[in-house]
Amino acid sequence: MTRPAIRYWAVVPAAGVGRRMGGAVPKQYLTLQGCPVIDHSLRTLVEHPEIIRVIVVLSASDSWWEKSAYADHPRVQRVEGGRERADSVLNGLLALQGEADANDWILVHDAARPCLQRTDLDKLMHSLRDHPVGGVLAIPLSDTIKRTDNAGAVLETVSRDCLWRAFTPQMFRWADLRRALERARTDNQLVTDEASAMELAGETPQLIEGRSDNIKITRPEDLVLAGFYLEQNRSN
Repeated sequence: MTRPAIRYWAVVPAAGVGRRMGGAVPKQYLTLQGCPVIDHSLRTLVEHPEIIRVIVVLSASDSWWEKSAYADHPRVQRVEGGRERADSVLNGLLALQGEADANDWILVHDAARPCLQRTDLDKLMHSLRDHPVGGVLAIPLSDTIKRTDNAGAVLETVSRDCLWRAFTPQMFRWADLRRALERARTDNQLVTDEASAMELAGETPQLIEGRSDNIKITRPEDLVLAGFYLEQNRSN
């Protein structure tokens, strides 16, 4: 019996405005080494030979996307986003209805993670290709963790044993992820990443240890650090 081909698609939610950056331009469009942050985030996905198409989910009022080097790329498709990240990801999945099979893998990657390396992408895809659920790039916590009250006063030091920082891409099967996101929305459960939706659906995602330089741009100083990482990776 012939084994079904394993197929991969990518969804990049990019409808957010990045309020913590405090600027007029959404963080995914800030200039990083001569081009928008989102172009760095897309490059590794678009250039991967096993990824069929990259769905970029944008705000209906987005006026910056047309300046991206990938705006007219044949393997990139624009889709309108939703109110929350989960809504945008679901819109991206629905755009693949009729093309993606139920068991096709979906890689969801943050538009503001410009330092994803091909080695990490390969590791995630190949480690999970036969996994029943899917999983997430992540790294174990190394800092001391404090729990505080609303005023910032320390209540306790939390053990960091078995605690990880979840990164992206996060990789799950098309039908499973769609059902999980639809269920979370129906139950009014706000999920901040795809793994959370899968967990609420009773699944157990796998963590795949990745590189610590796969940072997300959330504050102005992150842009400087991302530039440093990109320069270092280019010279290696």
